[in-house]
Amino acid sequence: MLTPEQFAGFLAAAVLITLSPGPDNLMVLSLGIAKGRARGIAFGLGCALGCLNHTILAVIGVSALIAASPTAFMALKIAGGLYLIWMGWQAIRSRGGAKVGAAGGADETPGQLFVKGLVANSINPKVVLFFLSFLPQFVVATRGDANWQTAALGLTFTAQAALLFGMLGYFSGAIGQWLNRTPTAGLWLDRVAGAIFIGLGLRLIVAR
Repeated sequence: MLTPEQFAGFLAAAVLITLSPGPDNLMVLSLGIAKGRARGIAFGLGCALGCLNHTILAVIGVSALIAASPTAFMALKIAGGLYLIWMGWQAIRSRGGAKVGAAGGADETPGQLFVKGLVANSINPKVVLFFLSFLPQFVVATRGDANWQTAALGLTFTAQAALLFGMLGYFSGAIGQWLNRTPTAGLWLDRVAGAIFIGLGLRLIVAR
């Protein structure tokens, strides 16, 4: 379904993007530190599985555009490239780094936190835009079966996010302390992710 090169390139980019500081993974760390591993892992798995909703939307959107018009598909890729470049620039400009604090709020159960993460990610319009921008660049339209390629990419992203978020939740105490002791770590993770976003965006725009 995916070539080894296609899979390896996508997985490497997905892992770096997932590990870059953001609301989801910092919330996983905060919950793990304040409420225990089980709650951090539960919220992280909910966030990761929320990506399945965006995968379905991306499959429908990308497949419909390719079937309707290769020009429309190229326009989507160019628009997605510009969006990724903007996201990359925002990440590089970030000066806040990653700071992990105690998660407040009611003492929700792991099940409630799983649902909370699932719903929050599933309806997040920024994640919808990200998937519609990120996945198409790894789809090789000339190979056909674009819908299956997009589905495989989305499932790959979901699986690696579930694994990494689960590990963040499990090792939340040690990771959170390291990030708080090393504020520049978050800055460099942002810069690496920003460079990846910009590189992917430029590739989307120039690829034909």
